[in-house]
Amino acid sequence: MLPFLHLGPFHLPTFGLMLWCAAVAAAFVVDRAFKREAIAADAVGMVAVALVAGILGAKVWHVLDTPADFQYEGWRALIDTAGFAWYGGLTFGILALVVQGVRARIGAIRTLDLCAPAAALGYGIGRIGCLLSGDGDYGIAIQPVHLFGHTFHPWGMAFPHGLVPVFVPVYPTPLYEFGAGVLIAAWLWWRAGKPHALGAILGQYLALSGAARFLVEFIRRNPRVLWGLSNAQLASAGAVVAGVALAVWAARRPAFTPPQATAPAGKTA
Repeated sequence: MLPFLHLGPFHLPTFGLMLWCAAVAAAFVVDRAFKREAIAADAVGMVAVALVAGILGAKVWHVLDTPADFQYEGWRALIDTAGFAWYGGLTFGILALVVQGVRARIGAIRTLDLCAPAAALGYGIGRIGCLLSGDGDYGIAIQPVHLFGHTFHPWGMAFPHGLVPVFVPVYPTPLYEFGAGVLIAAWLWWRAGKPHALGAILGQYLALSGAARFLVEFIRRNPRVLWGLSNAQLASAGAVVAGVALAVWAARRPAFTPPQATAPAGKTA
């Protein structure tokens, strides 16, 4: 891991660098999505506003989720470079996109449909920042797995020089989440280019990303708060339920085809 890049007198946090990379990638994907559906709105500006809102939401959610940090650090906890909660970022980011989508006359749900692949990809890239910085968003210590009479030893990583050091091999959950984010983004991008109803892509994003986070939490270090589940798992379960409900609702609505998918060969809408 490499928490900081040392460039002469400057110390660049790798988490911040990967957050910037995630924002650039997300802006590119949203811009392509807008072009695919012949929308003239400013995709880069919308992503920038959503990013700022998401960072604020991630910090607020983290403070509410771990009040001990706020008691120890005070208001400085809101500007600390460590401690971000994904669901806080997701909630505030969604609200920012909804407001901007309505103002741009795109529509709230359609805006979120268009941005869903970018959100999945950006989340995955951001998790590489967690891995590089060793900020504690990794899993529990590796334990032998006994299955069908065989013993398996999963691969793990130690983070002795991380911001939150750990000296025994643990599950590198940021890598798992990066892989899941890329796969979900690829699926949503492909699906968004096919005929689909309003809300279908958003529903699939919520269901798939929620399920991925719910599963990875079983090997994360987060404390259990209810029914043996962590706060993130409870929020993930809610996302899955909302996503399935939205997908069912969308399935009853007429599908539309993106303009580019109906353009003649060699031409784009």
